Amino acid sequence: MKHEPTTDAILVSNYIKGDECALEVLIKRHKQRIYSFIYSKVYDGDVADDIFQDTFIKVIKTLKRGAYNEEGKFLPWVMRIAHNLVIDFFRKNSRMPKFDNTGEFSIFSVLSDSSLNAEKVIIKEQVENDVRRLVDELPEDQRDVLLMRIYNDMSFKEISERTGVSINTALGRMRYALINLRKIIEKHNIVLTD
Repeated sequence: MKHEPTTDAILVSNYIKGDECALEVLIKRHKQRIYSFIYSKVYDGDVADDIFQDTFIKVIKTLKRGAYNEEGKFLPWVMRIAHNLVIDFFRKNSRMPKFDNTGEFSIFSVLSDSSLNAEKVIIKEQVENDVRRLVDELPEDQRDVLLMRIYNDMSFKEISERTGVSINTALGRMRYALINLRKIIEKHNIVLTD
């Protein structure tokens, strides 16, 4: 009989019950995907290492607190944590001042998801998933610029340096990405408001 690999859900459950080795197996199993994802956003080995470490520190704290309830969706959950930490990194280290005097970020943190009721959270997640699927339909060069601008909060100057194209080309790609997104939304007849 072939030995079936232990599922993520069982490993998570074993770790919560005190089996430290279970976490090691989970980290080894997903390290490559998570690290590659982080590196593809920051293009810097040291930064990627730091964010990878921070991701698992957060994972461990959440599991130890008993606050994990992702029903067997361990990898997507960890990827979400990594994604949020990447965004935090770009916000903190962006060379462009971002809303320094307007306090917009503090408003967003006050109106955090906890103030939304469960139904709104589900709708918000569904809209975000729909948008992510739509973004995936864009041509690669447009998708990259859109993701760097919106998810990584990069300036067009930074995008131009990262992609090796002129600022005007980066701006053009962003414009076409938004035009194409609109067309895709109309084609699929998607409603993106709740």
